[in-house]
Amino acid sequence: MRIIGIDPGTAIMGWGIIEADGSDLAMIAYGAFTTPAKQPLPDRLVTIYNDLAHVLAEYRPVVAAVEELFFAKNVTTAMAVSHARGVALLALRQAKLPIFEYKPLSVKQAVVGYGNADKQQMQHLVQMTLNLDHIPKPDDAADALAVAMCHAYAAPYLNRIQEDS
Repeated sequence: MRIIGIDPGTAIMGWGIIEADGSDLAMIAYGAFTTPAKQPLPDRLVTIYNDLAHVLAEYRPVVAAVEELFFAKNVTTAMAVSHARGVALLALRQAKLPIFEYKPLSVKQAVVGYGNADKQQMQHLVQMTLNLDHIPKPDDAADALAVAMCHAYAAPYLNRIQEDS
């Protein structure tokens, strides 16, 4: 199963694609889309959409995992990121991918085994689990790979639940 993970953002949107075969996970590709801070928001969103559509066409994932937003303080940032997240959801749906959404706490729990793990712990486990020579950069790409890994771990249980329904 080829999974794309998305770590939403307007300035930087991380993406990572893994292949899951049972409990075996392998990194296929990762990166980040960046947009200039001074560029108008609608233009930034078009850039994100076009870049994500290109990645989807090139790597052909069969399922998408997207991190849900958690913002406690900065409402302005939350709104901008929400726009970018919406554009990502649109591109994923237009590619006819099933979309699963995970809270940051769930991603940390799945990858590290501890929901309050720090960013470095999570990135180190992404590196180790995917047998990478280094921690993926930027951090947003490593986070996106973690989101994809979270779905790889959750998928067998989600499938069982669906079958029982």
